[in-house]
Amino acid sequence: MADGERLQKVLARAGQGSRRVCENLIASGRVTVDGEVAILGRRVDVATVRVEVDGVLLPVAPDLVYYLLNKPAGVMTTADDPQGRPTVVGLVPAEPRVFPVGRLDLDTEGLLILTNDGALAQLLSHPSHGVVKEYVAEVVGGTPARGALRTLRQGIDLDDGRTAPAEVGVLAPGVLRLVIHQGKNRQVRRMCDAIGHPVRRLVRTRIGPLRDTDLAPGRWRHLNGEEVRSLASAATSGTRRRVNGWSS
Repeated sequence: MADGERLQKVLARAGQGSRRVCENLIASGRVTVDGEVAILGRRVDVATVRVEVDGVLLPVAPDLVYYLLNKPAGVMTTADDPQGRPTVVGLVPAEPRVFPVGRLDLDTEGLLILTNDGALAQLLSHPSHGVVKEYVAEVVGGTPARGALRTLRQGIDLDDGRTAPAEVGVLAPGVLRLVIHQGKNRQVRRMCDAIGHPVRRLVRTRIGPLRDTDLAPGRWRHLNGEEVRSLASAATSGTRRRVNGWSS
């Protein structure tokens, strides 16, 4: 296209290196634009184009923002609430308008991404991509028995299907660490209910490669470029694992 910016300039601004490094990326066939291998001199409209480097989505549109929020209990994961309850959107800047990626229950705490980047949100939310989420669950009834923990690890039949195997560990008496890559509604709570240990408190501590132990409840921060690219890479890697017939 005659209009737009040169692709190597766009890549450099998105943190892929110097102009020369970005030219080499293009020349080596590692960059695609809307699914086609790019060539040197290509111009792109950053507002509409989809750029990938080594098969990983690279956000290039203008005015994109990415927030990492530590959601407190009692806050709705929505833009607004008819009952007037506080929402996660009310905890971050009003402009530009953003939306949460995925959901956390009203009483569930922990990390949540908010953004106005629809392409990345779709990539992270789609079930086939399987971006892992880590939770810490304080459960009723003390530490589950070995058999119950084994059941969590192997998968549990819920009313909407069987859960995939989970990574499960015991952090303290009655406190579990669970890592899942599915996104069934209230999945961790229902899994724990199924083994007779309802959740008393649930905190999401990791989304893909992202964790932040210093972010206080109710606080947010910007994600940097490397963090955004690592999220896109994690989602792309999850897709490849499923195509190849295995999962984490």
